[in-house]
Amino acid sequence: MRFRATIENAPIFYRLIQAVEKLQKKCIMKFTETEMHVICNDDANEGGIQVWSVVKVDTMFTSYRIQSNANNAITLTLSTEALLSALRSSSSSASSSSVAAAIIPSYDADEVVMKLAKKNEQAVLSFEMYGMSRSGRRVRVAHDVRIDVMRPAESDKLHEPRCPDPEVHVLLPPLLKIRTIVERLRPLSDVLALRANNSGILQLSINTDAVKLETQWVKCGNPSMAKHEIAQNDENDDAEDILLNQPDPDKMFCVLVSIRSFLKFLSSHVVSATTILCLCHNHCAILYVYIGEIADAGGVLTYYIPTVINGDE
Repeated sequence: MRFRATIENAPIFYRLIQAVEKLQKKCIMKFTETEMHVICNDDANEGGIQVWSVVKVDTMFTSYRIQSNANNAITLTLSTEALLSALRSSSSSASSSSVAAAIIPSYDADEVVMKLAKKNEQAVLSFEMYGMSRSGRRVRVAHDVRIDVMRPAESDKLHEPRCPDPEVHVLLPPLLKIRTIVERLRPLSDVLALRANNSGILQLSINTDAVKLETQWVKCGNPSMAKHEIAQNDENDDAEDILLNQPDPDKMFCVLVSIRSFLKFLSSHVVSATTILCLCHNHCAILYVYIGEIADAGGVLTYYIPTVINGDE
């Protein structure tokens, strides 16, 4: 089993793990010949939230080499906090926060190599940073993250949650703006209602015995595959049936979620360029956080937030 890659885009890698670390203290990483997967699927997560992310190798790495007996795939578990610390060490550009600035070393890494290794019989994901210090001296820094390599039989059992087809897809406003609103609602309720329709309306609301509050956005946009489906079915004269099966554009669909779960999702604002919310009415919310614009996205984080059965609403 061999794995080695040069991290070409350390700031994006850092922000991706920064978003995941808010959700779960340990994560699963799967490397294949073309993709990197980062998975948080612990049932103990707040509100049952899960994240399944896929990043194209070319987006993050160069000089990428992988070899294993499991179709050249390697799956491992590791501490998100330890991984975040290693990536933070790679460059002062990894984070702009004052706290991080105080602990980031006084050098800029011009090359970051990530590889599988074994230290004292312990498997590790080793990070080697090569760069120049502020004083002009060449430096090399090594950072090892303890890992557990999953057996192929265990890895094969990993599957994303099964969900019904969403009734509505809506483009979200900037996540940082939504986060500001939701943080103000958190002291007032444990449950947040997500509502949207196919006319571009999005609503966030709380409803308790003491207070009812609602925030609404209009003209959010509803990305759809309907046109593509119609084009595919023109030859079979099924286009009219597809149009007839489209939901009422003004009908609102709703999912009640844990407000804490939704705030954990909103931590992904550090990596988000475009985010799409999909609502499976009274079942779950699925959120696609794209790394880059949708047309040429280098990857996507998919969040699954189950509905709250007994809430304030």
